[in-house]
Amino acid sequence: MIAVFLANGFEEIEALGTVDILRRAGLEVVTIGVGGSRAITGAHGMMVAADIDDVELKGPAELGVEAVVLPGGIPGATNLDKSPDVDRYLTYCAAEGKWIFAICAAPLVLGHRGLIDGKRVTCYPGYEGELGGAQYTGALVERDDRFITGKGPGATFDFAFTIVEALCGREKADELRDGMQCRS
Repeated sequence: MIAVFLANGFEEIEALGTVDILRRAGLEVVTIGVGGSRAITGAHGMMVAADIDDVELKGPAELGVEAVVLPGGIPGATNLDKSPDVDRYLTYCAAEGKWIFAICAAPLVLGHRGLIDGKRVTCYPGYEGELGGAQYTGALVERDDRFITGKGPGATFDFAFTIVEALCGREKADELRDGMQCRS
């Protein structure tokens, strides 16, 4: 199962575009509202109903979590950074060798925890100083070990397809790209 955390102020296209593509790939995805509510408002005023909220949230092992996705947006990313549940899930994924994905400003959450020290990562310009000991590349999408990071809203499809490729293989990612008319 892939846990996608949504906090007030999240970047809508990064969260919803990624969830859509992961579900099209046949992956089990659960959206989790941070802050005690399923109703989460994005950075551009879109109200989204998460599948569950953090009050209903069980432990990552109980849910069979294989990956965590952190969409960006401000103040979404900083709200994720304050969440003890996000912290608990990231700690679990890092300790158990699970996947961790973050896009836009959300890699700051990983940087603040030292999870990406020594890794090649990307993020939204201006957040490079929040990445701790990571190596900022400025690429649209960066994959290093079990971490995939994306630069910003315009990287959403490439970010999501890179996740699909990592979890389901290149053939599945290419099939989705073709079916969605995302080939250049």
